[in-house]
Amino acid sequence: MSSVVIGDFAVSLIRHGVHWWDGGAFFGVVPKTLWSQKVQPDELNRIPVGFNCYLIHTGGHTILVETGAGDKLDERARERMKLAGRVEPLSEAIAREGFDPEAIDIVINSHLHFDHCGGNTVLSHGSARAAFPRARYLTARGEWEHAHERLLRDRVSYLNANYDPLVESGQMTLIDGDCEVVPGVRMRRAPGHNRDMMVITAESGGRTFCFLSDLVPTAAHVQPTWIPAFDLYPLEAIESRFQWLGAAAKGDWVCGFGHDSTVAFARITDDPKTHFSFVPL
Repeated sequence: MSSVVIGDFAVSLIRHGVHWWDGGAFFGVVPKTLWSQKVQPDELNRIPVGFNCYLIHTGGHTILVETGAGDKLDERARERMKLAGRVEPLSEAIAREGFDPEAIDIVINSHLHFDHCGGNTVLSHGSARAAFPRARYLTARGEWEHAHERLLRDRVSYLNANYDPLVESGQMTLIDGDCEVVPGVRMRRAPGHNRDMMVITAESGGRTFCFLSDLVPTAAHVQPTWIPAFDLYPLEAIESRFQWLGAAAKGDWVCGFGHDSTVAFARITDDPKTHFSFVPL
């Protein structure tokens, strides 16, 4: 299922390709004997990982959540991730799914790692310009500030061309704390993967869609202690997972994951052994 109805809203998955990344990095201290039962690695121990973006149609707005990796990765990085030579523009992928990319008037970045905001801009004559000229972009101010700290631990994940031109032009709004983007659509801080990552919810007609981003990157990560090695604050990540997965199970939410390569939407259920499990839609 690639689209769901949430009250008066419609939510659709745009999976902008699949790349391959080290399975050990994605599952941290979890032994391969356990995580390989969930997802099969290749001969280099890499697992398939989606660049998942979601379109939220509210009636009054067309909101794009995340923009994938974009067109700025060098050849070495693309080879390492087993990516095809040609980078299909995200607008083309959106159009191929039957949606009008020109209708997008809001773009939300849960955080600013290259694989979540790389499609914010496109390269043209050596400079980066907005990929969605009509859109207002939003992300957390704390995340943008952290991106410019260029810490040894995670500086490889940030590329200024994905967001700075938008901030400089005034097209990107840096938000402080939780916010309601439009009625029913909210950005809420969920620390763990990094300090200021946001979870995005869309609520209408008593139903809720929740984009969990890298808090729960794939459906295999619904076990709260299965934390990727690249999470900066693993103990906070576990705490945030209990909070958000608990709310999802209690509220019968429809959830989307930042990087699952096969599951578009799922419901979260309580599990006596692993705390939570999922049911794909």
